[in-house]
Amino acid sequence: MDYNLTDEQKDLVAVARGIAEENMKPVRRQYDREGTYPWDIVRLLADAGLFGVYIPKEYGGRGMGVFELVLVVEELSRVDAGIALCLAGTALGAYPILLGGNDEQKEKYLTPLAKGEKVAAFALTEHEAGSNPIAMTTSAVKDGDSYIVNGAKCFITNGGDADIYTLMAVTNKQKGARGISAFVVEKDTPGFDFGKKENKLGIRASSTRELVFDDCRLPKENLLAREGMGLILTLRTFDATRPGVAAQALGIATGALEEAIAFTTSHPAGGESLASSQGIQHKLADMATEVEASRALLYATARMVDSGKTRSTKESAMSKLYCSDIAMRVASDAVGLFGERGCLNDYPVEKMMRDAKITQIYEGTNQIQRNEIALALIKEMAAGSSR
Repeated sequence: MDYNLTDEQKDLVAVARGIAEENMKPVRRQYDREGTYPWDIVRLLADAGLFGVYIPKEYGGRGMGVFELVLVVEELSRVDAGIALCLAGTALGAYPILLGGNDEQKEKYLTPLAKGEKVAAFALTEHEAGSNPIAMTTSAVKDGDSYIVNGAKCFITNGGDADIYTLMAVTNKQKGARGISAFVVEKDTPGFDFGKKENKLGIRASSTRELVFDDCRLPKENLLAREGMGLILTLRTFDATRPGVAAQALGIATGALEEAIAFTTSHPAGGESLASSQGIQHKLADMATEVEASRALLYATARMVDSGKTRSTKESAMSKLYCSDIAMRVASDAVGLFGERGCLNDYPVEKMMRDAKITQIYEGTNQIQRNEIALALIKEMAAGSSR
């Protein structure tokens, strides 16, 4: 299907695909097995200018947007979603600064992120505060010209390897949702340390760690926007970054479909290829249709986000929900088409199925996405009834 990409966007896709095929594919099994951070690939992505596609030119980026970020993440995830997450996770950490930072903060932090000189992370989740961020207990108490941070975050993508962290912490417990504020924390800040590194089912090339704050002193200049804006910044960030999770899922589904087509058209069964069976043809047709429908929804959403004409909460949730559910279904179907071989790590589809699962969970579980979508529909109906 033709999505009317510009020549610049096509070049971007070609660069991402080249790195994925030539540099990521030969080492993806190694990184999946070892669970180590792919710094060599990160440097290649940085040298290609892919870390800065969505960052304004005045801060060293390419001045593009969410749509171009989606194109890059999709292309990389087609080969390895864990390695792709190093870039996508940095975007998640960068967006609160892009949305809520002042000129000095943007210059200081976005510039090295755009060049890929530094990696970022987003710190929201706690053991007792996942889908309900208002339950977080990590606190930031004002002390003169500083804030003293205490608490812990868990399941943080790029944790331990990132240089820049956007942190959500409670500055006024009595205000509930309006009592959460956003801060920037640099890796070497005294009182900031790292806990357990998680041993995960999938996306194993991406590090996931606990963050620990023990009387960590942050200068007031590290506050983003103003006190009480943390949850608002989080929700606005998710409007822009949930399409990135959808792109990761779409890339996984596309890669699994391609592997399934290649296997069934080349593997013999009874003197003919597996793909000569009408039953398998129908399965491939369904998988391909679902992947293309995912792409159409996602691309339309990303372009909507970039237009800035209206909030995209509902559409971003739809894209994340649909693409991730399709990724899990297509990857699982691909494993089935491979038969017993699909369960062996000699073949990439078993990894793709493992990688797909997390896309249904992080940046808001798909149950939370359904809540967001339904709430938006109800509000739209109420607004229409009042006119």
